[in-house]
Amino acid sequence: MMALSSSRIPVAVVNGTGYGGVEILRLLRRHPMFELVEVTARSEVDRPIEAVFPHIPGDVMAFGEEVTRAELVFVALPDDAAVERVPEYLRAGRRVVDLSAGFRLRDRALYPRWYGYEHPAPALLESAVYGLAEWARDELPDAQLVAVPGCYPTAALLPLLPLLAANMIEPDVIVDAKSGVSGAGRTLRLSSHFSEVNEDVSAYGLGGHRHLPEIRQQLERAADSSVRLTFTPHLVPMTRGILATSYATPRPGVTLDDVRYALELAYCGSPFVWVMEQPPHTKWTLGGNLCYITPAWDAESERLILVSAIDNLVKGAAGQAIQCANLMYGLDEAVGLPREGVYP
Repeated sequence: MMALSSSRIPVAVVNGTGYGGVEILRLLRRHPMFELVEVTARSEVDRPIEAVFPHIPGDVMAFGEEVTRAELVFVALPDDAAVERVPEYLRAGRRVVDLSAGFRLRDRALYPRWYGYEHPAPALLESAVYGLAEWARDELPDAQLVAVPGCYPTAALLPLLPLLAANMIEPDVIVDAKSGVSGAGRTLRLSSHFSEVNEDVSAYGLGGHRHLPEIRQQLERAADSSVRLTFTPHLVPMTRGILATSYATPRPGVTLDDVRYALELAYCGSPFVWVMEQPPHTKWTLGGNLCYITPAWDAESERLILVSAIDNLVKGAAGQAIQCANLMYGLDEAVGLPREGVYP
């Protein structure tokens, strides 16, 4: 690693062995302004990063247990651990970018229902900035705590928010989304075994997926009204990627050209959103922080179709976390982040 200079910002990654955490480690290596000074993972204490993850060669920093020097902390812990540790980092005067769902919902009453616990720090739910970077640029510079959106919500919200904000679609949407297996995390589960998921596609969360209230919260904020939302996630046999297909009814008189113009206008200054004509592929997003969006029109049903694709571990997690951190420190939001994916 480069020696820390007075102009660089010291950062830590908490739980650097999960998929989100290790992706932050990979991306930080190219960042000119953030200097990794600490990384924690209690299962790998004292082992060098390169020994645990040989795809990050030359990084001999050892995993530790605590954060003591960093000014900015990327927290990649599971929800139950994150909600306990984040307040400690804030009390110590550190700024926090949290990848868990622990601070995404404003209403504390939603946590027992959707996540199974009473929130231990409800006051932080009001002050946490929801870090969908393209929609939080004005809030991020002053943020002490940023709640990075989930991967499904990122893919769903980016195409829908401009249209609801402009009152171009009815507040009744359907989101059909597919995710690669890495979205389930690195912890071993029967549902993510190779022999269980290979050559198989399945829907889950039909009774209500935990990302549903997060998506609805942001849609309603944009629409300034209640929004009826149907959200169905699917697991597909690939490692990375999310493809979300959203369906909405346009307001009377709204055309496909109007929709395309609204999307292009909303994201004309956004380096990581690309509005295009051909339907996107998840493979295009591999390793990059770009979200592809394609609007289309179904003349038979008179419904609008919005297809979006992201890498769930980059734009859906680690890349978005760094994009938010860039904006927190007044940097160009694209600094240190890859736009293009890996092909083939």
